[in-house]
Amino acid sequence: MNAQSNNQRRTSRLLAVVAVLVPIATTHAGESWPTFRGRPTQTGVAAGELPRELSVRWKYKCGDVVTSTAAIADSVVYVGSDDEHLHAIDLKTGASKWKYNAGEFLQAPPAVYEGFVLVGDDLGIMHAVHTDTGKRAWTFATNSQITSSVNYAQGKIVFGSYDGFIYCLNPRTGQLIWKKETQGRVHGTPAVTPKGQVIAAGCDEFLHVLDLANGRSVREVSMNSVSGASACIVGPRAYVGTYGNQVRAVDWTTGQTVWTFEDPDRQFPFMSSAAATKTVVVIGGRDKRLRALAADTGQLIWEFAAKSRIDSSPVIVGDRVFVGSDGGILHAVILGTGKPVWKFETGASITASPAVADGCLVIASTDGIVYCFAAKSRK
Repeated sequence: MNAQSNNQRRTSRLLAVVAVLVPIATTHAGESWPTFRGRPTQTGVAAGELPRELSVRWKYKCGDVVTSTAAIADSVVYVGSDDEHLHAIDLKTGASKWKYNAGEFLQAPPAVYEGFVLVGDDLGIMHAVHTDTGKRAWTFATNSQITSSVNYAQGKIVFGSYDGFIYCLNPRTGQLIWKKETQGRVHGTPAVTPKGQVIAAGCDEFLHVLDLANGRSVREVSMNSVSGASACIVGPRAYVGTYGNQVRAVDWTTGQTVWTFEDPDRQFPFMSSAAATKTVVVIGGRDKRLRALAADTGQLIWEFAAKSRIDSSPVIVGDRVFVGSDGGILHAVILGTGKPVWKFETGASITASPAVADGCLVIASTDGIVYCFAAKSRK
């Protein structure tokens, strides 16, 4: 009884910390979601808020499957599809602005930087497209499929490829600045820290910390398993899920693994990328659970049963978490408790992740439909 009481008190304290310390942002004009997790550090935390009541503002039909997570910049949504096109969609109306024919499946999330939309295809070609016209600016060839989004900082762009390299290019010309070889595929998107470190989880079982300026290895940290997720960076911590059924917190400045979380009863991979604040880490699993972990210790705060696996990466918006599931449901739960407060059924699997900007949430389902959710209209 004493142990149970202590656990209950500990959990109550964690919930109180989450409720007090998680910032509640306000909506403002000019918000964007220019890369896979919203910002170079890939925290998966929206800058603004969403209305308490959401409804479908518009639906846009692509010509084939969509697994790509959208980017949003200057009130335009960009999303790739297996119809071999990059689509530019007006955020307010859902009308098509232009379509760019890449000539190959586009599963990688697009990114927007310095007037270009950048997206990799299944043949390993990185495409740079002018945001205003949809015309090709340049292409760059790797040796295998690209599922990584582009990240950016200091006038450089970085991304990974299934050929095992992390690439750094000049965004205006596509010229190679450096490339760093790993010993396995790079599926997820490299994170970039404010001080110019590139942090990438790989299929070679290592978390790579590189110097953005020259690509030199700062350190490699063993994860004891491959990872298909993108690292989430909050201060000196990198949070990443692995195919070895663990969520790991690594101090990327020292290489020390601070904690690992592993469910003793549910041994399933984490393909979802984490969202995190200073106090809480939220991540989806293939065991059909969305979990919140204490950022300092990795202790479980709550879990939400989605009833189907979660490869979609959650997004924190104020006091709520939004995430898609393989069962075709977009879920919203309370960040502090995991209590479900809203859901929308698309009728097709959701492996893409939410993108949030200007009071709108955009997400696609595998039947090729892109949804925009916004304030519920008043009749």
